[in-house]
Parts: sequence; C-alpha cells; structure tokens
Amino acid sequence: MVTFIIRIAPIPVVQRGENGLSSVIEVNSDSWETEVLKSEGLVVVDFWHQQCPWCARLAPIFSEVAKEYGDKAKFASLNVLSSHENQHIALHLGLMSTPTLVFFCQGKPIFAAAGFQTKERIKQLVEDALKNYKECAGKSTELKID
Repeated sequence: MVTFIIRIAPIPVVQRGENGLSSVIEVNSDSWETEVLKSEGLVVVDFWHQQCPWCARLAPIFSEVAKEYGDKAKFASLNVLSSHENQHIALHLGLMSTPTLVFFCQGKPIFAAAGFQTKERIKQLVEDALKNYKECAGKSTELKID
C-alpha cells in the first residue's frame, strides 16, 4: 500500500475593514448611500463574502489597484453575507455571484465584472470607465483641455 501526502497551500486571507485594506473603504447598508450612491466620480465596489475562496484571492489585487488609482476613483468593498440589508443591496443590483466588481458613476451602476479578475483586467476596467464616462473622470481628476 502506498500513502500519498498532499499539501494544499492555504488561500491567503486579507483582513478587511479599519485595520486592513487601507485604500479600500468597507461599506455596509448603513454607509451605502453616502459612500456609493451620493459619491461624485467613479466608485468601484467589490461584492464579496468570507466563505468565497475567489474573493480571498481577489482582495489583495483589488487593494493594489485601489492604491494605484486612489486619486482617480473611490474603492469600496461590501460583504454581502454580513447582514440581510447587505444581501438586499446585492440582490437589488441583480448580482448572482461573488466576487463581483460593480462600477458606479455618479451613484449609478455603469457595468460589472463577475468572477475573479486579474490586476491587469481591473486596471483596464478602471481606465475604460474613466475614459468612457467623462463625468466620472471630471469629478475625480483634473482634466486638461487643449
């Protein structure tokens, strides 16, 4: 009889909230309207939950992009399973899976990307949003007109 030992690398866990992801704001149903719906400019929200392994893998990448683009957009995360109210926000937006990134311009959802995204893909999505939705870029960055 042969015995195999298989080692599985743990999924990195990233702390969220006040002590973690300093460039990403943790939002919930209480802060949703103020931080997302009433925000001027581009807001990118990561919808996640603790039991989601792909969410855990996306979190540090999302944080890196937030640090790079923090002067051009607001980055937030919402744990969809932390309360019924948070679940309602996700359901109201028609979200069916996590992780899902939803891009908001002037408080309105403009597009979403479901599933795990690479850093390059998230950066491209942010660039596309800033390019195609000038009203978001105008509120977030200084526009130079020739």
